[in-house]
Amino acid sequence: MSTLRVTAEVLTIHEHPRADALELAQVGLYRAVVAKGAYRTGEYAVYIPEQAVLPAPLIEELGLTGRLAGGNHDRVKAVRLRGELSQGIVCRPAALDGQDLASAAADGTDFAERLGITKWVPPIPPTMDGEVEAAPDLLPWVDIENIQRHPDVFAPGEPVVLTEKLHGSACLVTYVAEDDRVHVSSKGFGAKSLALREDPRNLYWRAVRAHGVADAAARLARRLGARRIGIFGEVYGDGVQDLGYGADGRRETLGYAAFDVSADLDGEVRWLDTAELLAGELPLVPRLYEGPYDSHRVLELATGRETVSGRELHLREGLVIRPAVERYSPVTGGRAIAKAVSAAYLTRKGGTEYE
Repeated sequence: MSTLRVTAEVLTIHEHPRADALELAQVGLYRAVVAKGAYRTGEYAVYIPEQAVLPAPLIEELGLTGRLAGGNHDRVKAVRLRGELSQGIVCRPAALDGQDLASAAADGTDFAERLGITKWVPPIPPTMDGEVEAAPDLLPWVDIENIQRHPDVFAPGEPVVLTEKLHGSACLVTYVAEDDRVHVSSKGFGAKSLALREDPRNLYWRAVRAHGVADAAARLARRLGARRIGIFGEVYGDGVQDLGYGADGRRETLGYAAFDVSADLDGEVRWLDTAELLAGELPLVPRLYEGPYDSHRVLELATGRETVSGRELHLREGLVIRPAVERYSPVTGGRAIAKAVSAAYLTRKGGTEYE
């Protein structure tokens, strides 16, 4: 899940092809449906992204009472309005009257707290929960930003690798060589440096044991001479999320696919090539493309049918973009990595988003 930031952005306005009273306001590569004439190209407005939870007064002010997602009708979600995908909300809240939005955009000011906007946190099902313990040695995963919000993460023509993004639950495994210890965690618990105590009922521990993830991490640590190895994978199947890929998270056939590896080498944590190190050791997420970066090609490949099951059972969630050679990005302030999510996935009915 991406970082929640509510920022001022410069707009590019496009005609809505199917509605005379509506237009499309573009922010980055996102587009949000707005009332015709409310904004002009080059003007600044506040952009509230998907997964934001709005307070009741702001919802009322924006005329969105009863129209947002969630049980409380307060969560921003991608929708189609008169046939066009609308991602996020473009507005000028009364609480920011007098605010120089152009300067705020230049400074990257985050208005979330000031507007009372919070990030939606999905519920934790019992199979993904459990007793936790402090794990300061745990190698954490990172939030991946959407390329549509941050289109400058990659330069046109830069060599990249695109892997399929699976709709499951992220499983974090850290192997500590010094005491032959294994930490298993979820993305949510891992962000707090907490590990799940081993429990045969827990989804992540079941996947780790069923697929030999801890053993693979130990072998890799010996091979690289690493103090710690982090293996990051997706656990999937029916009962995990609404897209099952032909696996069953409630039985021995639960699915697992590794998508990233990090190693603590001489006190420095490095991100490594997953396919190079783990091919033949663990199931891996499918590679969809290797070649020069092109934003239009990326968004095309984010759509379509999944390739995990081999039977194209359902739609594709999207993809993850990495440089062919790991590097730092000043746009993200960390790894050069981003995701692109398909519109069909965002607007599907009855979807689940457990972490």
